[in-house]
Amino acid sequence: MWMNEYDVLDAVQTWADEPLLAAATQTLQNLMDKVNANSDGWAYWTAPQKAAAKLEEVIQLANAYDRRGVDLPLDDVRSKLRKALVPIKSFRTRSGLHFVIVDLPE
Repeated sequence: MWMNEYDVLDAVQTWADEPLLAAATQTLQNLMDKVNANSDGWAYWTAPQKAAAKLEEVIQLANAYDRRGVDLPLDDVRSKLRKALVPIKSFRTRSGLHFVIVDLPE
């Protein structure tokens, strides 16, 4: 499910103390901010939405774990995040938009 601006900003705040997800959510916010500054907005440009879909899925999965009070399997999340960043990097290259993709901690 697509994350709107509120969802993205909430995720950044929610995961600020978890380094792996903090990097992922900050990357998503960086993408969203750049899209908002260079188009009709995050809600209207489908190319970055498609590029961010896998990243949003991982973030939403982490949110579901958090709501249930279950520990997040960080090794599995790290692997999924690495894969999820590939289409975002491709979008950055194709679009020519410059935004920071935060490195995932080891």
